[in-house]
Amino acid sequence: MRKFVIEDNHLVSPFNEPARELNVLNKPLKMHHTDILDAVIGGSRAEFPLDSVRDLPKRISPDDTPDEILVYRDNLYFDREFFIEFFEQARSSGLPSRAVLPAEDNAWNKYAVPLSRLEPVRDMHGQPLYYPLDLWYFPPGSVEPRQCREIPIFSGFKEIGYYNLPTSMRNIYDETDADSARFGLTHLLTDRSCLSIDSWIHVYYANVILGAFSRGKRFEKRITEHNLDALRILWRAILEQKQVLSCSKVVQVGEGTIIDPSAVIIGPTTIGRRCYIGPGAVIDNSVIGDYVNIAQGCQVMLSAIGNRCFLPFRAALFMTVLMDYSIVAQNTCLQMCVVGRRSFVGAGTTFTDFKLLPGPLRALNARGDFEDTGQPVMGGCVGHNTRLGSGLIVMPARVIESDVVLFASPDRRVISRNISYEESDHHKLPPAVAKQHKQLYPRHIVSEQELMDEWD
Repeated sequence: MRKFVIEDNHLVSPFNEPARELNVLNKPLKMHHTDILDAVIGGSRAEFPLDSVRDLPKRISPDDTPDEILVYRDNLYFDREFFIEFFEQARSSGLPSRAVLPAEDNAWNKYAVPLSRLEPVRDMHGQPLYYPLDLWYFPPGSVEPRQCREIPIFSGFKEIGYYNLPTSMRNIYDETDADSARFGLTHLLTDRSCLSIDSWIHVYYANVILGAFSRGKRFEKRITEHNLDALRILWRAILEQKQVLSCSKVVQVGEGTIIDPSAVIIGPTTIGRRCYIGPGAVIDNSVIGDYVNIAQGCQVMLSAIGNRCFLPFRAALFMTVLMDYSIVAQNTCLQMCVVGRRSFVGAGTTFTDFKLLPGPLRALNARGDFEDTGQPVMGGCVGHNTRLGSGLIVMPARVIESDVVLFASPDRRVISRNISYEESDHHKLPPAVAKQHKQLYPRHIVSEQELMDEWD
């Protein structure tokens, strides 16, 4: 099997970094691809990157031994279940194949299509039929993309409610929708997950809704439909004298990790190597990286915490992504947020997620325009190498660009709009002080010489 990667150099705002470098369940997306493909089709090195699948015929020599070929774009997130479904159908057909997302699938319409660069193929009446993906399979001896057939992959979603809210909150309640009336707020949890990461909202979806949340849904489905699996988990819980969802069959803990006896951990949860979980901490259905310190009284639910992160006492994360080497200080609350690498969120800072007055929550799409996220609640996003002072309040769906420093002050305590690097508070300091904070993630791709000049 030969693998070719289509490099996508679109910089995702506010990180100002290609999607392949951003974390999905605590590993860069490019490593996520490698792990899945190695597990399903076996280990093989990706060859020199392509600009487009149309360049593939130029890269295959007539003297090469015919072999199967896989091509994918490196900003495309897909989980193991999605890839297996596509690969098995494509390989069994023996024909050149391309994965597409059917327009009739509500999960794709809710999560994959908004804010993305996906363009639909339409029927004669102008209605979307499907959304083609840059995920291709070519059997031995075939390299022509125009001969590919489309393979529709359905998400297998199930609608699950997670908020019960009074009907007076009209901006999140649709009185014509029976499901909305019953649940208030719902999510579509999938058996197979895929989206093109073109916005920070997609990073949130890939990690939380289509990541940890959908993993929990699949776990519940497995123990409901397979009695033997349920009995194994029950027996392990009895042997360990723990609650069923806290036993080692459901909570996986890495080597050298220390967990205080008073901590409560509910699965499915994965905790990496050499972590520390302090007294009274509560972790529920989350993915924790290596060398993470979660101190006493912290709350982590449906979240992904990257390697070497630090949560001092009483920090709270709900449906939030925290990338590597970041710190969320004490008494801080993040709900439905994404925080980049090497960033700091000061004590007592709160990210709100509910818009008090009716109206859409908008975010920057792949083209740099504001677009409705389609979500009734949404937290904020912090880029890489960002420093936020204590006591800030960040309004729903607001973003703070990479390399920004914000001091809490009487005139800027509430962050009610997006903050760019040019508005960073460190620019107001004396030049000798301001130059100590380096800009590492500009809004364009930086050459090595530019980076050396900046550091000089």
